Amino acid sequence: MDPSVQVPADVAETLVDPRCYADARIHDAYTWLRNNNPLGVAAAKGFDPFWVVTKHADILAVSKQNDVFHNGDRQATLTDQESDRRVRAITGGSPHLIKSLVQMDAPEHPKYRALAQPWFLQGNLKKLEGRIRTIARTTVDRMAAMGGRCDFVNDVALRYPLHVIMEILGVPEEDEPRMLRLTQELFGPQDPDTARAQPTDIDPGEYAKALTAVVDDFEAYFAKISEERKANPRDDFATVIATAKINGEPLPRLEQMGYYMIIATAGHDTTSSSTAGAIWQFCDRPDQFAKVKEDPSLIPTMIEESVRWMTPVKHFMRSATRDTELRGRKIAAGDWLMLCYASGNRDEDVFEQPFVFQVDRKPNKQLAFGYGGHVCLGQHLARMEMRILFEELLPRLKSVEHDGEAMMTQAFFVNGPKKLPIRYEMA
Repeated sequence: MDPSVQVPADVAETLVDPRCYADARIHDAYTWLRNNNPLGVAAAKGFDPFWVVTKHADILAVSKQNDVFHNGDRQATLTDQESDRRVRAITGGSPHLIKSLVQMDAPEHPKYRALAQPWFLQGNLKKLEGRIRTIARTTVDRMAAMGGRCDFVNDVALRYPLHVIMEILGVPEEDEPRMLRLTQELFGPQDPDTARAQPTDIDPGEYAKALTAVVDDFEAYFAKISEERKANPRDDFATVIATAKINGEPLPRLEQMGYYMIIATAGHDTTSSSTAGAIWQFCDRPDQFAKVKEDPSLIPTMIEESVRWMTPVKHFMRSATRDTELRGRKIAAGDWLMLCYASGNRDEDVFEQPFVFQVDRKPNKQLAFGYGGHVCLGQHLARMEMRILFEELLPRLKSVEHDGEAMMTQAFFVNGPKKLPIRYEMA
């Protein structure tokens, strides 16, 4: 391989080490790559080589070309060779243990996306605003009753969007803790605090077995929900999935379960991370907290900045369907590419002072929801949930500061605050 293309070994290992996503090391690696090798190939031990796409413009370019860069031909998230081998053995050759919108390409993807699109359009979501505001107000009341100290992640940020999406989906409130646990096990299987298995030094075999068990648990739960909704339809999203048809036929089981899982997991985990990220920054930057408190009209721009700052989905993978070029480099058919959204959201060519949290940042061309045909289906719901929560919380929150060590999850796919102990005063 051309040495100018190859990413240094230590940088490649950082990209695949979940522990590096829990501290500054991943951003150090991204910054080095943007400045020195913005489109290079990482060859990390135990992984197939992959192109590392770190610049905002290049992430956009790949995301716009859904015919050239596919989601479904290979794993859509970074996966080691051993886990890939195990998944293919289980599935009979497919790289996908789960088949959701994330793992689909045209012509399949637009048809499946259209099933949910009406539910997540801004016009339809307005009908939910009153109910979401009630949930937000209850959440703030609960925080006020905690006596001025809490772990904001576990006591507030995780609970609120979970309750919203489970209500939309139609999952009973008493099952919400189970959904939260399964989501954390799915998105954080490398973190010792959320992993189902406790492998030594992230053993690939144990990782794959644990992930398979989590998926099996999700499927067992939603299979019951699906059968119940077919027999007794309701006005909820579970009924939409259970009764949906593609080309006149009910959804195949794999695709149906994938739909339930992506709504049940992505619908709350990323929102909670961005919400907690905002409070973390308010503790670090009291001037920014004061600015948005003084001018609540900044809440929408503050939300965009929180989403940019945290970028909960750190990457998705794409594979080239044919020989092509990007940034003057030749990419071969079948090559694997990592779209590093968190790097794009710190790109110095797009964001002034990218490592500074600014509640009034404009413009803010953040990429955290993706772009193009695969842009996040729930982005408008996520923004609305956060806006309503902060509209309820900020007028009552007089002060907030750290009350212990804040910690991030160890995960290279979806990652965000794991612990955020705070001390606060409320009206």
